[in-house]
Amino acid sequence: MQMPHPLTRDLVLIGGGHTHALVLRKWAMAPLAGARVTVINPAPTAPYSGMLPGHIAGHYAREDLDIDLVRLARAAGARVILDRAVGLDAARRQVTLGSGRVLEYDLASLDIGITAEMPAIPGFAEHALGAKPLDIYASRWRAFLVKVQAGQLHPEVAVIGAGVAGVELAMAMSHALRQAGATPQVHLIEAAAGLTGTGPATGARLRRALRDNGVTLHAGASVARIVAGALQLVDGRQIAADLIVGAAGAFAHRWLRDTALPLTDDGFVIVAPDLRVKGHETLFATGDCAHMAHAPRPKAGVFAVRAAPVLYDNLRAALTGQPTRPFHPQRDYLKLISLGDKSAVAEKFGFAFSGPWLWRWKDRIDQAFMDKFRTLPAMPAPARPAVQALGGQEAPGHDQPLCGGCGSKLGADALHKVLSDLPAPQRSDILSLPGDDAAVLATGGAHQVMTTDHLRAFTDDPALMARITAVHALGDIWSMGAAPQAATATVILPPMSPALQARTMAEVMQASSEVFRAAGADIVGGHSTTGAELTLGFTVTGLCEGAPITHAGARAGDALILTRPIGSGTILAAEMQMRADGRHVAALLARMAQPQADAAQVLRGAHAMTDVTGFGLAGHLMALCRTSGLAAEISLGDIPTYDGAEALAEAGIRSTAWPANMAAAPVTGATGARGTLLHDPQTAGGLLASVAPDQAETLLQEVRALGHEAAIIGRMIAGAPAIRCV
Repeated sequence: MQMPHPLTRDLVLIGGGHTHALVLRKWAMAPLAGARVTVINPAPTAPYSGMLPGHIAGHYAREDLDIDLVRLARAAGARVILDRAVGLDAARRQVTLGSGRVLEYDLASLDIGITAEMPAIPGFAEHALGAKPLDIYASRWRAFLVKVQAGQLHPEVAVIGAGVAGVELAMAMSHALRQAGATPQVHLIEAAAGLTGTGPATGARLRRALRDNGVTLHAGASVARIVAGALQLVDGRQIAADLIVGAAGAFAHRWLRDTALPLTDDGFVIVAPDLRVKGHETLFATGDCAHMAHAPRPKAGVFAVRAAPVLYDNLRAALTGQPTRPFHPQRDYLKLISLGDKSAVAEKFGFAFSGPWLWRWKDRIDQAFMDKFRTLPAMPAPARPAVQALGGQEAPGHDQPLCGGCGSKLGADALHKVLSDLPAPQRSDILSLPGDDAAVLATGGAHQVMTTDHLRAFTDDPALMARITAVHALGDIWSMGAAPQAATATVILPPMSPALQARTMAEVMQASSEVFRAAGADIVGGHSTTGAELTLGFTVTGLCEGAPITHAGARAGDALILTRPIGSGTILAAEMQMRADGRHVAALLARMAQPQADAAQVLRGAHAMTDVTGFGLAGHLMALCRTSGLAAEISLGDIPTYDGAEALAEAGIRSTAWPANMAAAPVTGATGARGTLLHDPQTAGGLLASVAPDQAETLLQEVRALGHEAAIIGRMIAGAPAIRCV
């Protein structure tokens, strides 16, 4: 097997702005061997600002604005870290994240946008919000609109700032409120004598449009303070508003002032013509957070889009030791300004014209931009040799990329047969029962449990992968009612330079150590090697105060509690094929990284318990049935599933372990997508507990109160081992 090209340089894209999104798209078309690309963004999607007024007005759904960074990163071979940058040390080449995590880089680029928050106005932080970041504004606007329709809030809105953004948003909100059946009262407050950011001809058209939309313009008015439900002006007037939005200009993120970067007086990062930060060879900046000292321009998305090819070329040049090239922004650009309904005003070179056809033109431009991210290079199917040995068509991975996590594991039947053929333990202190989640050892009069597990990586973020792998390995300890004790690590890294090896090992060990220490255990050693891909594993021991919880104790009539949704294998398989929604992937990974020690503590009195992992819910439930000598009835409708999993299963997405799981644990009456997901291999899956029926509801509520999406999914019944849906 040919090893992948060694990774030698870390390129970190800080922020998911338009320029970085376009750079990632170009990277997907032509990646640079040896460069490990990381994109840091607070959310799995990045909204496109050009369509924001249309969304606020109701012309676009929220999803229409979103660039799926998870999917885009998969196409580009990059890793996504869902976090917010809060610090940067360019000398040490380190970026600090909101979680406290510190990332090192060889080359980095800033594209973090701006904020429209106005801290200088007393009461703004408590009673208003900025139009940027626009994802926060869009979310608050939707919630406001719902409450207005329910009669809980008045349709009174105030917008601070009568530039292009403020004008567009004021008319968009007025239009949406009218469409919702309300009689809006929208106020536009501007400290200057009139509208700003446009020429006289355009301004005249915009003032007429504001009047037509019922928006009241307050020119020459300064805001003194904001209180609950009102905005107070310097001249003593008070304007009632249940929603107050700041759109009076662009403000740099305040954390930049705590860096040693060269900044303008108002906090923007100063860049040279090649978009490098002045005085810093290994740091670039672009988009609204940057100030082009050689060619000052207003904050507009058109410059971010035009800068993308130059930034892409210069990043590659810096990584390969080649000369960079300058960015020459155009002097003027076409402004297309939405007017609430589906019409617009256009301005360029001082000329203005308007009409519905302009909105259609703007829509085509915006949709063309978004189509760049809706259609990405497809993952290539595995190459099929012209001649192959018999059985190749049936082997896992013959028709799709081999899944990561538990989706790559062997089937239950193969493992069960191998284990059953081994000789019985020769030591009297080995107390394990066949098929239990962990080995049980008698140690000095106590019960010690021991398990081992490893996972083929399904995310390129080593720290997140380490957290999930640690939680996954601990599942066997928790399911037996034991307290985690110690762990050893197995780390297989892909080929890397020594510097990247050190960085990656540090990320893996720090993240996993945090999980084990929070569970009351410590990592006491391990082993590392180089392989074709990232693979992580842990061997874990735990101690039981009493007898361990096994598979054998279930009783007829017991209720079955599941602490976590199913469907992770399907979503991860779809993500590998770039067919999953990035928001669903992000939510899944966050849930998988959540420990379940607290849920295990609540369920410590269970008659039998297991964790649902590679063999799927049906496979692990069948293990309880066989060992306890019982059957099980389950209700498909009561089984929680991860968002997006059912739709993907309906579309035919299957993990590579699914066929073996299906054959090993058939379920009578299982139909549809949910029936399919019963055999979906789970990574860091939920605990499945067989509990006394009179305690089930109380235990369920206790587990849910801890933040787990738990459910009672069925019951154990007398009969030969089998599972059926009812």
